[in-house]
Amino acid sequence: MENDAATLYCPNELCQAPNPLTHKFCQRCSTPLPKRFLWAVADGQDVANPGELLADRYLVISKALLLDTKPAFLPQTPEAEHLQAIRPYLRLFPYRLHVPQVYGVLPWVNGTSKKEILLLEKPPLCVPDSTASVEVHLGSKLTTAWRNATSMRQLNWLWQIAYLWQPLASEGVASSLLNPDLVRTEGSLVRLLELSYDTKTAPGLPQLGEFWQQLQPEAKGAITEFLGEICRCLIAGEILSGEQLVAVLDRGLAELGQEQTPIIKIATKSDTGPSRQRNEDACYPPSGSVITKPPSPTAIAIVCDGIGGHEGGNVASNLAIETIQQQLDNLTKLPSNQIDPAILLADLESSAAVANDKISQRNDNEHRQGRQRMGTTLVMALPIAHEMYIAHVGDSRAYWITSSGCYQVTLDDDVASREVRLGYATYRDAMQQGASGSLVQALGMSASNSLHPTSQRFILDDDCVFLLCSDGLSDFDRVEQYWETEILPIITEKSDVATVTDKLVEIANNQNGHDNVTIALVHCEVKYSEPKSTLKAVLADPSAISAASASTKLQRTAQVTSERHQNQKTHVIPTSKPAKGIKVPLQLIILLLLFLGSGVLGYLWRLGLLPIPRLSDSLPVANPRAVEPSAPLPTMIESAGSSSNSNVNAGRVIHTNSAIEFMKTTSPPAQVIAPIGSVLQILKTQKTQTDTWVYLRVCSIIGQATPSNTQSPSISNKPLVEPGNELRISFSQLKSLNIPNAKQDIARLCQPQQGAVIPPVEVSPVESLLNPVPRQ
Repeated sequence: MENDAATLYCPNELCQAPNPLTHKFCQRCSTPLPKRFLWAVADGQDVANPGELLADRYLVISKALLLDTKPAFLPQTPEAEHLQAIRPYLRLFPYRLHVPQVYGVLPWVNGTSKKEILLLEKPPLCVPDSTASVEVHLGSKLTTAWRNATSMRQLNWLWQIAYLWQPLASEGVASSLLNPDLVRTEGSLVRLLELSYDTKTAPGLPQLGEFWQQLQPEAKGAITEFLGEICRCLIAGEILSGEQLVAVLDRGLAELGQEQTPIIKIATKSDTGPSRQRNEDACYPPSGSVITKPPSPTAIAIVCDGIGGHEGGNVASNLAIETIQQQLDNLTKLPSNQIDPAILLADLESSAAVANDKISQRNDNEHRQGRQRMGTTLVMALPIAHEMYIAHVGDSRAYWITSSGCYQVTLDDDVASREVRLGYATYRDAMQQGASGSLVQALGMSASNSLHPTSQRFILDDDCVFLLCSDGLSDFDRVEQYWETEILPIITEKSDVATVTDKLVEIANNQNGHDNVTIALVHCEVKYSEPKSTLKAVLADPSAISAASASTKLQRTAQVTSERHQNQKTHVIPTSKPAKGIKVPLQLIILLLLFLGSGVLGYLWRLGLLPIPRLSDSLPVANPRAVEPSAPLPTMIESAGSSSNSNVNAGRVIHTNSAIEFMKTTSPPAQVIAPIGSVLQILKTQKTQTDTWVYLRVCSIIGQATPSNTQSPSISNKPLVEPGNELRISFSQLKSLNIPNAKQDIARLCQPQQGAVIPPVEVSPVESLLNPVPRQ
C-alpha cells in the first residue's frame, strides 16, 4: 500500500533531503535513492497495518514487508548473544543468491510482550514494470509459478533446490526447502523467504521427493515422466545425496538444452580513470572489442585488477589474462555434449592456479618481497550451451542482470566476507570494522596450494546480462544504483552492449574516479522451444553417476597436479636410497617443534619478557594499498576524496591537544565537543560527493572537562563527548588540526577490556602470507 505522506530520505549524508517514494534520484542532489525492501520474521503475524511507520524509519508495505526510508543510517544489529540464533543465515552467506541475509533487528511491542524482530534484506519480490508506484509484492510461491513455466525453467528450479539441499542440511535448515510458503521464485531464481529450522528429526531426500511429487501433475509434458521417475527414486532411497540428485537433473537439462539456441555477445572496456597515472587493469577480449558467438567459435570474458602499483600490477594482470586465455582456448571449442560440468569447474580453478604460479614464480625470480610483490584479482565468465560458468579470486565482481533484478553472484575474498561466513557478524557490522575490505587472497601472492578460487555455474533459461568489473565501478554500490537505467535496457530495449559499456565507464569515472575501471558485458539471448519428445524416463544408477563423477574429479586433479609440476623449473630428485630403520614423518617432527616452541614463547610472553609484535612487522605486504607504516595522522591523510581506508589507518589512536567539534553519529546527528585529552580511535572513512567523512570512537577522556580545556566560548556551551560515542568529522577539517598519535600507554585505552570475549579468526594458509589489501 502506498503512503502519500511517507518519504524516502536521501542517503547522501550531506543532503538527506526527503523525496517522494516514487523518485529514483534525489530531487535536491541527484543521488540515486535505494529502495531497500525488508522481510520481518514475525512468525506469520502482521507487524503493523500497511502505511504505518515503525521505529521512525520502516514503512509497512504489506503484512511483514517493509521499506527502509532512511537508508543512510545503519540499522540496529543483533546483540552478540543472539548471533547463535541467526548463525545459519551468516554461514550460508555464499548462497545469498537464494538465502536472504540479515539486515538488522526491529524492536517490537505486541500487547504486553516486547521482542526484537529479525529483518532480512532482499526478500523474493515481484516489482511491477511501472515506476509510478512503489507497490510490490512477494515473489510467487514455487507451487503457484510452476504451472506457467517452461520445461527448461521447471527443471532449473528443481536443480537449484537440489544444489541447496546439502548446504542447508548441514546448517539444520533443510526443511526450508520443503515449505511451500517459503520456497519462492523471482524470475528464473529459486529464493527463500526465510529459513525454517529443522526439528529433532531432520528431513531427508524422501521428503523432498514427496514435495516434488505434488508438482508432477502440472509439469510440462516433456519432463512429466522424467520427474516422476526422479520422485520415485528419491522416495525409495535410491538417490542418496544432493550431489547425485544434481547429476541426474543435469542429464535432463542437457537434453532440454539442445532445444535452446543461445546467442552470446561480449563487449569490453578498460580505462585508466581520472586519478591514476597508469592502467593496472586488464581484460579479455582486449579493451574495445565486441565479439558475437556465433559466428565466433569461442566466447570468454576475463577481468583482472592488478595489485602492486608501479611495481608491476599491470604486469600481473596481463600475465593472468594471457595464461588463462591459453589454458581455456581449446576447452571452449569442445562440443557441449562432451563437457562434464564438474570437470569444467575444475578446469577453471586449475587455470587460475596456473596463472597464480606464473605470477608467483616471476615474483620469486625477480626477488620481489613485501610491497614489491605483484598480484591481481580475477573474475571470468564462460558461456557453454545452456550454462554460464563463473570463477573468481579477489574482489573483482560478477553481476547477473535479468528482467527480475540485479544479483551479485561472486563473494569478495575480503575480511568482512570471511567474518560473515564464520558466523561472527552480519555483513553490515563486519563492514564497520577496521580493514574490512582487505583482501585475503589474490593471484600471485603465494603458492597455488594455498589458493582457493571460487567457481560456480548458472542455468540460462531467459535473456540476461552478466557484468564483470573491477572495483573502479563496483565501489560505492554504483552497479546497484545504475543497473536498471543503464544495463537492463540491453534486455528490454535491445540497447547496444558497446554503448552501454562506454556509459558504465563514464559513470565509474564521474561518480567514483578513484581507480582504474574495467568492464566486460556478456549478453546472453536465449531462444527456447518446447521439445516434441519426452525425456527418457529410465535413469542410470545414481550411485554410479556419483562414483563416475568422483573418479573423473580424481583423474583431473592428478592431471592438474602433474601439469603444475611440469611448469616448475627445478625438480628435486633423490641421489641415494633412503636409510633403513624407523621412519618418522617430517610433518610430525615439524608439528612437535612448533608445539614446543609456541609453549616456550607463550610462557615468556606471560612473564612480560617478550613484546607483542605487530602483524605488519612480520608479514610481507601484498601491495602499496596495504596499511601504511606508523606515522602521525596528518601525514597519513594524503589526498582529499580518497576512498581508501589506508590513508587514515583505521584502528589508529589519536590524543587531542585542543578542543574539537565533532558530529555525533546519532539520528539526527548532533554537534558535540571532544575536550583536550580525548582519546579517539579511527574506525573508517566514507567518501561523499564533496568530501570524505572520518569516523571515530571515543575511548577515554584523560583529565576533567572544564571550560578551560574546551577553550572557545563558542563551543563551550555544547555537550561533551562520552566514552563509547561514535563521531565523525570531515577529512578537510581533520587534516588542518595536526592531532598527534597517542602514546603507547594511552593507546591501550582503546584495547578491549580484560575479560572481553573476542571471537577467534580462522586464518587460511594464504591469509598468513597476505597483508590486508584494502579495497579502493
